[in-house]
Amino acid sequence: MIRRLAAVAAALLCLAAASDPAERLHDPAQEARARAIFRQVRCLVCQNESIDDSEAPLAQDLRRMVREQVARGEDEAQIKRFLTARYGEFVLLRPAFSAGNAALWGAPLAAVGLGVALWLARVRRATPEGALSEAEALALDRLAKDEPDDTFAPKIGRDDGPRVT
Repeated sequence: MIRRLAAVAAALLCLAAASDPAERLHDPAQEARARAIFRQVRCLVCQNESIDDSEAPLAQDLRRMVREQVARGEDEAQIKRFLTARYGEFVLLRPAFSAGNAALWGAPLAAVGLGVALWLARVRRATPEGALSEAEALALDRLAKDEPDDTFAPKIGRDDGPRVT
């Protein structure tokens, strides 16, 4: 029981230390909304962290701007529109679906699909070897019966033309 209370107390202390109390909004509901938005906005300095996790000065400025807009009563969509207008769509950890994003996500899938289609076309187009000629069929029958075959044996001593000395 004491361990659970210690764990809860540690978690609350970590949450309290996550941001400067002077920056926090007085209304807990507004602060919770702001923190939810922080987790969706990318730190442009760190690039793989949200502004909630980053300690970069730019992340602090972005948190301050988001808190100001939440305090004014703007909703999440308005705040995201403001941030993307100012910093571009890269500022969002999960950008909105658009034609440009679809092309970026769809191009690798299209390339893989094209590769598979070309491979399948090549496999279907490949023809099996042609039928055996009569001489080849006879030679194969003789080999199967263990009979000697001289059909394709080289002719030794035969004069095929002029010799080079």
